Amino acid sequence: MPESLPSTGDDAIVAEAAEHALKFQNLGMLAEAEKFYTAILKARPDHFDALHRLAVMRQQQGDCAEALRLLGEALKANSRSADSLHRFSAVLDGLDRHGQSLATHHKVLAMQRDRGEALVNRGITLIRLGRTQEALADFDAALRIDGKDFNARLNRGGALGHLGRTQEALEVLDGLVADHGDNPDAFVGRGVALMRFHRVQDALADFDRAIEIKPDHSIALYNRIVALMALARQDEVLEACNRALAVDPRNAEALYVRGTTLWSFGRLEESLDSFEQAWALNHSRALTMLALYRATIADWTRADELAQALHQRIAAGEFVYPFIPVLLGFHPSEQLEAAASCVRAGVATMPKHFAPSTCARSDRLRIAYVSADFRQHAVAWSIAELLERHDRTRFEIIGISLCPNDGSQARARIVRSFECFHDVTCETEDEIATLLREIGVHIAIDLNGPTQGARPRIFAYRPAPVQAVYLGYAGTTGADFMDYILADETALPFDQQPFFTERIVHLPDCYHANDGTRQMASQMPTRSELGLPTDGVVFCCFNKASKLSAPIFDIWMRLLAQVSGSVLWLSETNELAQANLQREATARGIAPERLVFAAYAHRIEDHLARHRGADLFLDTLPYNAHSTACDALYAGLPVITCMDAAFAGRVGASMLKAAGLPELVTTSLADYEALALKLATDRQLLSSIRRKLEANRPTCPLFDGDRFRRHIEAAYETMWDIHQRGDSPRSFRVERIG
Repeated sequence: MPESLPSTGDDAIVAEAAEHALKFQNLGMLAEAEKFYTAILKARPDHFDALHRLAVMRQQQGDCAEALRLLGEALKANSRSADSLHRFSAVLDGLDRHGQSLATHHKVLAMQRDRGEALVNRGITLIRLGRTQEALADFDAALRIDGKDFNARLNRGGALGHLGRTQEALEVLDGLVADHGDNPDAFVGRGVALMRFHRVQDALADFDRAIEIKPDHSIALYNRIVALMALARQDEVLEACNRALAVDPRNAEALYVRGTTLWSFGRLEESLDSFEQAWALNHSRALTMLALYRATIADWTRADELAQALHQRIAAGEFVYPFIPVLLGFHPSEQLEAAASCVRAGVATMPKHFAPSTCARSDRLRIAYVSADFRQHAVAWSIAELLERHDRTRFEIIGISLCPNDGSQARARIVRSFECFHDVTCETEDEIATLLREIGVHIAIDLNGPTQGARPRIFAYRPAPVQAVYLGYAGTTGADFMDYILADETALPFDQQPFFTERIVHLPDCYHANDGTRQMASQMPTRSELGLPTDGVVFCCFNKASKLSAPIFDIWMRLLAQVSGSVLWLSETNELAQANLQREATARGIAPERLVFAAYAHRIEDHLARHRGADLFLDTLPYNAHSTACDALYAGLPVITCMDAAFAGRVGASMLKAAGLPELVTTSLADYEALALKLATDRQLLSSIRRKLEANRPTCPLFDGDRFRRHIEAAYETMWDIHQRGDSPRSFRVERIG
């Protein structure tokens, strides 16, 4: 085989090279085939067959971007090739560009109206776009062409399942299994439908049967992983991932799940390696988890590289887990785009929406709080007093728990605080939304936003006339089905409205609920008992390691260098994070033992009490301390913060103002560092700040539970009044009461 073909040579030579290439490709000898195609295209860059067939190879190899480029060139050479158009649409789907794919499907069917394969593939794309009813029509049309079309029957059953037509779906898929008992795809199709109907054990049996028929069936192997995850059989999940990867080492989905499973087992370095491999294979969620977990272990060595890759994904409209841009302090416009892309992915295949609610108010306004954090969690502790204080003569308060009972004191207190409490952990979004509709909820409050355990599809059904997001997430949900977000003028000014799909509601003081009834342990531990030096300044930050960043850490290390005998007191975290932080300290000339890690406190009373061992709480940026700042202030520990542009970086300022300490709010890192140094070296000034905080705490708005209750209830009343007038949701400010 020559290295190249003559550019003006005999067509017969090119034709012979094309025949050799196709022969090698059909034999699976792809490297040899590629040599021929490369030589052909060097001589004839517009050779249609070489472009098309090399594109097929690239698609099979997982390089969809290059396959798309080659098919684009092929279509320039022959724009009427239905086969290339058909392949072009499939590659676009592989890149999650379903809108463009649909337009290409239309072109194929305009040329070949009775091409059943094209009808089926257009139907699959329509499902991905959430247009399931139209997809069903395409599958039916394909079956009118060929009533035995396997793929049309398979996808028709799946579409019926998406539409909630359970019995019809199973009849179709049972029939397919009966007719094609030797085809693993039939079992996989039925298994996927059974998963949707929450018959996980039956689904697992179908996936196992498919694998018996074809041990290397990658889709069956992956869905078996999903089923085992749903059954919480974690050891088997890891084994199933390894089995899938033995068949196909480039199975990005199996690598991704392997990464999450290894992380849950505490095998952090192996987990990160799996995410790295999945990212290299363009897995849509691997990059975001890699960024999150590297932040969780305080590994900043590739922070700029990962941030740049995230910026690029957001700009391209690709999936990015919304919390990551918030954590990393991306521009609010990027936070909005990431949240919106997540919502689009999460609700795209919803079968239906409820009709607008006609729920009318009776004697009381019915409020449902929906959360996956009614457990040992900061959200539960923060909101407990508000729930207990709600005016039961004007409001009926309902709890909807998306998490199981963890047996904690927080859970028990939360359950007691509601008039009616529903644990819906095992119910579908459709069932939960139906419950909210049947109860006659007037206002549904999402306490999660896009955080762990969130189930946004509940709200996408529109079960309540008014829906708002609160507390659990300092950013926009990106969802057009959420009407309001509760905040305040410091944390979320009205000029941020362009970056929020929800209308902004300002509470008069700090928006963040607090429990002003908490008790501190009567026995205050000594510094030596806490592992702290008896003398010297103790700088403190009990935020998670993921909120720490290199620029803030630089400042903290400079403070330690300038304040003799000082230490930095941090929350105990994973071993990798602690080692990384100690290494970073050493690199900045600070002895690693000057970082002290506080062990986890099992009782909130003990955690609050130990704050007395610190002198100054140093806030983080771009994501401030939220509940951790409240804990510090409640315990009498001054907090220094720096305001950022976005919601998550302005909460510390809101809390300090509500605590009567605006002088501890800075607007630049230089001022933040200077203020911290001044307070650390002027003991008299620091003591006066502590005395002021101690005097303010009993009466300041930050910890005045009844004041806060009155204001948030006024917000609910206004939301309902706007709805009752038939007006669209609008931003508004709650005036101070009392």
